[in-house]
Amino acid sequence: MDRDNVKNIIKARKKILEDSKNLFEKSYSGISKIPSGRASDKLTEGCLVLEGGAFRGLYTQGFLDALMLADINLSCVIGVSAGALGGANYVSGQIGRSARINLNYRADSRYIGKKALENSRSLLDVGFLTEDRGIIHETLDTIRFYRPEQRFVAVATNALNGETVYFEKGVCDDVIAGIRASATLPFVSPAYIIDGVPYFDGGCSCKIPYEWAIEQGYRKIMVIRTREKSFRNPSRRIQGSLKVYGRYPEFAEKIANSDINYNRQCDEIEKLQSDGQLKQFCPSRKPGIIMIERDLEKLGELYWLGYNDCQAQLDEIKTYLEI
Repeated sequence: MDRDNVKNIIKARKKILEDSKNLFEKSYSGISKIPSGRASDKLTEGCLVLEGGAFRGLYTQGFLDALMLADINLSCVIGVSAGALGGANYVSGQIGRSARINLNYRADSRYIGKKALENSRSLLDVGFLTEDRGIIHETLDTIRFYRPEQRFVAVATNALNGETVYFEKGVCDDVIAGIRASATLPFVSPAYIIDGVPYFDGGCSCKIPYEWAIEQGYRKIMVIRTREKSFRNPSRRIQGSLKVYGRYPEFAEKIANSDINYNRQCDEIEKLQSDGQLKQFCPSRKPGIIMIERDLEKLGELYWLGYNDCQAQLDEIKTYLEI
């Protein structure tokens, strides 16, 4: 989604497929140092709002692991795309799981590349992370994930009308399907169908769902970003979306204006933080990776950036949450 135009997005899609021919099985050199364990059952009142960003989500995963290790488990989590995937793991209380899967399997073409395309008609197979296919050594703890005490929401975009849709655990019929819809990248993947309705990445219509948290009445809202605080996209319409998604004109319009809306959200979040209505946490330096990053060492560094950024602000976080 964070691309200059549709032509560049389609070109990137082709490059992913070409690169997959040369990928080989490997993992991040520091994989054994990723923390493990289970979060406690203790919940703190508040809402975590998790921005997406494909593999920039490794930053969020590091931040969330540090929160769990510090016994900070907020009562509500809402995430977009990679934020929904990482947020589900936070709700399941499995420290380090998201990072281990991404850093172990990034180079596996069943996840991203040729085999993913063959198995799921998409170059990025989200189901590789959300389903038990007998190939992942660490499956999602669904018993913990589905406990009713902790809310979880995955944000997706309805391709028929361009509207933002909130798939909430315990409210919708299949929240795992909602997570997959939330992480279905346009131009890279076909729409994900739920009950006959096509869905795409939640970031197409709402990249940072802080407004939902405010509307739900949460007093303590922590927004975890995957871009540095000063980042803004070029404020222009993304051209060509109507040509690709002509049968979904309202959805195409949302994509065309997504950068403009993102910048508006960033500005509003800063104002809301100044007014004390929420608190945002951003990478302390530019993430320095592309959305579909291949360099595992860079991805590992980004995980630790999130982890260390959180640890450095734990006192501030506890003060804000009044714990």
